[in-house]
Amino acid sequence: MATLEKNIMRPRRTPFRKEEKEFDERVLEVARVSRVVKGGRRIRFRALVAVGDRKGRVGVGIGKANEVSIAVQKATTKAKKNLVTVPIINGTIPHEIIAIHGAAKVLMRPATPGSTIVAGGAVRNIVELAGITDILAKILGSNSLVNNALAVVSGLSKFNPRIVDKLRQYDEKSERKVITTEVKDKKVEEKMPETAKTKLDGKVKVVKKVENTKKAK
Repeated sequence: MATLEKNIMRPRRTPFRKEEKEFDERVLEVARVSRVVKGGRRIRFRALVAVGDRKGRVGVGIGKANEVSIAVQKATTKAKKNLVTVPIINGTIPHEIIAIHGAAKVLMRPATPGSTIVAGGAVRNIVELAGITDILAKILGSNSLVNNALAVVSGLSKFNPRIVDKLRQYDEKSERKVITTEVKDKKVEEKMPETAKTKLDGKVKVVKKVENTKKAK
């Protein structure tokens, strides 16, 4: 009975639940670096990490430590401190921009919906974490991941605010037009109840019924 009592009194284990993270993390590069000091070389690890919430905020951080895990933790904390807000309009950037950091040059252009992300290297990872779905990008300068990543982040934070405001106003007006057209279609449906309605490709088309008005003599 003692064993049974012990089993009854044992508390139930709560199921392990994963907490939803605010930011997604991606390790872009882990490199082994050395520094010459008195008595020899000091070898450490350098981690480059990108962080984003896929809603317009993204950041990049660099961390160094004697172990890879500690270097990644340092890089993530620095990336979260250096977040940048990106103005995303219709899933793409507002206008063309050339981002420069050191010898790195990155050309970024807006793309039409459905063209997806046409980019490579660090540019693709950072743009995805920012929440951009359609963009055209090309690396023109050096091939170092650190310089390219820092160039992309600096470029995404330097858009012209006047152009951004105009594009947002245009999007709001287009959305209002769509709403008004839908309301007009509904009014037509209410006024003509004796009509046959057909919906094709999301658009409402009204077709009048043909009635025989001729009376048989």
